[in-house]
Amino acid sequence: MGKRVNRVQFHLDTGSVKQLSAEEIATILRAADELIDSGGRTMLVKILKGSRDKKLLELGLDQCPAYGFYNKMTMTEIGFRVDWMIRNEYLKIEYNYRLPVLVFSKTGWEIEKRTYAQELYDQLCKAAGDNDEQFIVKLKEHTNRQVIWIILDLIKEKGTPDMVPFIQKWKEVEVRKIREGIDKSIQSIWERS
Repeated sequence: MGKRVNRVQFHLDTGSVKQLSAEEIATILRAADELIDSGGRTMLVKILKGSRDKKLLELGLDQCPAYGFYNKMTMTEIGFRVDWMIRNEYLKIEYNYRLPVLVFSKTGWEIEKRTYAQELYDQLCKAAGDNDEQFIVKLKEHTNRQVIWIILDLIKEKGTPDMVPFIQKWKEVEVRKIREGIDKSIQSIWERS
């Protein structure tokens, strides 16, 4: 017979939080993205607080764009907001063996992938201006394909002709479907110009 696993229990407490703004929801999801399937509520609260926790700093979580978003609040107040996100099904808790870790709900992922795609599009614009080819590696090797498709849509909508040479370098390292999407994005840039 298998050994019984004693899971770490948790209790959700939203305090007096009844609603969060769209900005707060998107920011909490952006911070949670750093922890999906590997971290829990406490570490998310620390990111949002801007904690100087040793482990947080070792993991580079202070580089998250949402780091310190709630720096004027107490950890308890931030925790109420994180628990509100779970109760309202933007985030979920699943167990990784015996530890509860955060995962996106379908609704939360829909919001986060658009937030993250916009962040990466802004970085792409800067990388194109700086001709920073390391950014191409980040897109190719470390970016979810659903996010890539949203970035390509953003390029279609907002891309400029001066981005095209950089985007073509990106195309050279991508798989066929993404190359086709890049071609369509470039075509849209030329049609709008």
